[in-house]
Amino acid sequence: MSPAPTALDLAKMIEHSLLHPTLTDAQLDAGCRLAIECDAAAACVQPWYVPRAAALLRGSGVAVCAVIGFPHGNSHTEIKVRETELAIREGAHEIDMVARSGHVLGGDYHAVADDIRRVNDACRAGGALLKVIFENDYLEDAHVIRLCEVCGQIGVAFVKTSTGYGFVRQAGGDFNYRGATDHHLRLMRAHCPPAVQIKAAGGIRTLDDLLRVRGLGVTRIGATATRAIVTAALARGWAPGSARLAALAGTLGAVAGPAGR
Repeated sequence: MSPAPTALDLAKMIEHSLLHPTLTDAQLDAGCRLAIECDAAAACVQPWYVPRAAALLRGSGVAVCAVIGFPHGNSHTEIKVRETELAIREGAHEIDMVARSGHVLGGDYHAVADDIRRVNDACRAGGALLKVIFENDYLEDAHVIRLCEVCGQIGVAFVKTSTGYGFVRQAGGDFNYRGATDHHLRLMRAHCPPAVQIKAAGGIRTLDDLLRVRGLGVTRIGATATRAIVTAALARGWAPGSARLAALAGTLGAVAGPAGR
């Protein structure tokens, strides 16, 4: 019989997002401390912040995830590869890259695959994991399915729904995005090999959001509401699963009990 899941199991699904373009050094430092306090899987940072994040997170069990070619994926492949190699040298354990939406929409999957393969090769050489961001708001289902097939053939570690910055003009003229929809998550899980994991990003803000996408086969999420999600799990009675989360539960007055829903 499998052990009951804990709040730690949920926390280790979360990559704490520190990607806003106005992020300051002080905010980066506070975000890394929060990621440690919540026992998150990773802190996701812009490339220039990798050395600082790596120093702050060293020995914590929280990985450094760097984005490259972010948020549109339109850098030259050679630049993406060099950016990946530098991020890994400076302490990144995971890399998030964006597939070139223009090539996807234009049907040039040879160029798409070459771009992803070369970055994945750099990740493998450096001992890092690659996550490929589709930016689903720009795409039709057929594009998502084809990207799943390409990523499965290359053997990337994860596919990811969106950057959180893929804004699309709406009917009223404003710009917005849907992010991780249940429909796209089901589609991605159905069309990726089992070895390719799914990361949901964009709109995952509550514990119930996390539990819902977890039920769809998602194993990672990108979120800024990390503390709210983890503390909600503790408040509902999920067993902490780690000393850090037990300490966090204590500050909330939460009682460590049997695993929650």
